[in-house]
Amino acid sequence: MTSRKKIAFSAAETDIARDAKIALGELYGDVPEGEADVIVALGGDGFMLQTLHGTQHLEIPVYGMNCGTVGFLMNEYYEPGLLDRLSAAEVELINPLKMKAIREDGSVVEALAINEVALLRAGPQAAKLRISVDGRERLSELVCDGALVSTPAGSTAYNYSAHGPILPIGADVLALTAMSAFRPRRWRGALLQKSAKVRFDVLQPKKRPVMADADSRTAGSVLSVEISSETSITHRILFDPGHGLEERLIQEQFV
Repeated sequence: MTSRKKIAFSAAETDIARDAKIALGELYGDVPEGEADVIVALGGDGFMLQTLHGTQHLEIPVYGMNCGTVGFLMNEYYEPGLLDRLSAAEVELINPLKMKAIREDGSVVEALAINEVALLRAGPQAAKLRISVDGRERLSELVCDGALVSTPAGSTAYNYSAHGPILPIGADVLALTAMSAFRPRRWRGALLQKSAKVRFDVLQPKKRPVMADADSRTAGSVLSVEISSETSITHRILFDPGHGLEERLIQEQFV
């Protein structure tokens, strides 16, 4: 017999998602997030990231149903049998990245990223970055449009578009990927231990400004960025059996 879960439905700002929230709430009830056993996010991947960030203090799982255009982190949307699906769901545990960025005015911006932390040129000229790993300089100068550090969960997103590797969800590895590397020519990036601490220093920041983003939340123009895994925070994402994140990552590599 299916246990009755208290569900909080959260919807993206689209007509499809809002209508779905009303319909599902009538079928299963809709409680405040603080009283819920599980949060059901209705939207696309961007809204799933927004929901995970916004509810991480609650430490309850999030189950997504796709009402958007991109749904790599989402399950298929249909209304019947939701309680059975939630009871049978597989859980994936994900630690975010922590970004500490020093801005041009000396202020510090800290933010978390479930997918990636990205540095992007903010002017007409290519960025010049110095890369250090665990306090040791590894690349004195990377000339590029930008660079990013990605988690396995985010490796099929911006990282993959920049020709970075797809990482198995269970791998304790991060991807360091360059966008349009000019020098070293076609530099392919690096695979790093999850425990690695990565630092980017922006060279010639006045002439070649660079901005930093954590899951598309910008810190503005920066002088340096430090990135590390935040293992004290764990996101719990639910997937239908046989359609978990690990399986999707494998499928993506054979498309």
